[in-house]
Amino acid sequence: MSSEVRLLTARDVRELAEQLGVRPTKRLGQNFVIDPNTVRRIARASHPLPDDVVVEVGPGLGSLTLALLPHVAQLCAVELDPVLAAALPGTVALHAPGLVERLTVLQDDALTLASLPVDPTLFVANLPYNVAVPVLLHLLATFGSLRSGLVMVQAEVADRLAAQPGSKTYGIPSVKAQWYADVVRAGSVGRSVFWPAPNVDSGLVSFTVHRPPTTTATRDEVFAVVDAAFAQRRKTLRAALSGWAGSPAAAEQALRSAGIDPGERGERLGLAEFVAIAEHRPAP
Repeated sequence: MSSEVRLLTARDVRELAEQLGVRPTKRLGQNFVIDPNTVRRIARASHPLPDDVVVEVGPGLGSLTLALLPHVAQLCAVELDPVLAAALPGTVALHAPGLVERLTVLQDDALTLASLPVDPTLFVANLPYNVAVPVLLHLLATFGSLRSGLVMVQAEVADRLAAQPGSKTYGIPSVKAQWYADVVRAGSVGRSVFWPAPNVDSGLVSFTVHRPPTTTATRDEVFAVVDAAFAQRRKTLRAALSGWAGSPAAAEQALRSAGIDPGERGERLGLAEFVAIAEHRPAP
């Protein structure tokens, strides 16, 4: 069978949506990509290998799915909307008939996804703006088989995920993402490639998975420190961590034991420093 693919055009997307009775909703964060060049760009930038197993969250009408299928061994599409999930295999059969067997569609919520019928090695998605960070962190935490990935998110979120200590955009998503992977900004995407066009620009974020830090503290213990440190950015760590440690004095003790100035602010610390603080939490 032929492995040729005909990507969805703007007209295809609108006609398909009309046939299915689908109207993009803000509740599900639906903004469908209508530009073939954009999905080609995303597929290329994700650096897929022929034996990769891709998990795609929120495939929608299938624009990115079709761009990815020729380059990978398998693709598991996770779609919350039951109408879109049911329609995707037919769209692939029509536009890429030789690649249907590579596709698996799972109608499920990516925020609570616990397993997949395949072990994914690559995560590529146009993530809904309203759940982008929790979905990314959940998949990184759940699927240890992931090697790397590329996601399209709101530009501001892309900046936060890739931010380094000291940056104005550095915060909770930056640190937590670094627990799992090396994260970098991989480009910008304008509003005109979507239907409906969003009110903000989008950005591409690339990540390469690495081993979590070696530490006596658990991930949840480290993340609790991160959450407390950024709850009120203007506060010093001594003040911000007082609730976490039990008192300002206990917070200061933990910080000094970790070799960190209690007068410093969370936005100046890297992941290693948050790990050190978690390891030195005073006993209750």
